[in-house]
Amino acid sequence: MTETVDVPIIASDVPLYAHPGDAGADLTAAEAVRLEPGRRALVGTGVRIALPDGYVAFVVPRSGLAARHGITIVNSPGTVDAGYRGEIKVSLLNTDPEEAFEIAEGDRIAQLIVMPVPRVEFIEVDELPDSVRGEGGFGSTGYQKNGVSA
Repeated sequence: MTETVDVPIIASDVPLYAHPGDAGADLTAAEAVRLEPGRRALVGTGVRIALPDGYVAFVVPRSGLAARHGITIVNSPGTVDAGYRGEIKVSLLNTDPEEAFEIAEGDRIAQLIVMPVPRVEFIEVDELPDSVRGEGGFGSTGYQKNGVSA
């Protein structure tokens, strides 16, 4: 059984899930924008929501726009906090070096994922417990091809 959460919304186009079981609901552009190569634009969606306390919404790119046109989101994932009541806008970036991209009003430009998020208490300590990974950072887990570390 899938749990649902009521989220009050004011929107010109209510975000919809394309398929049963999808994690992200589609956000559409509330305005037409031309994205020149290498340029970015803040695109309005006309969507305002009131998330319940203990929830967050993430604005993430659409894989088809990225794969076919090089369109992504600059600050992905964009975070919508429970207390925010303004319009959700998407900071789109055209990574294509040559082709401009036209966004029409009503085009699907991003997805909105709503998730529970626990409140944490940060506890100051002098030392952290050991872990298998330890202090290994970027690239520390290596890359294996045919069983050989590269």
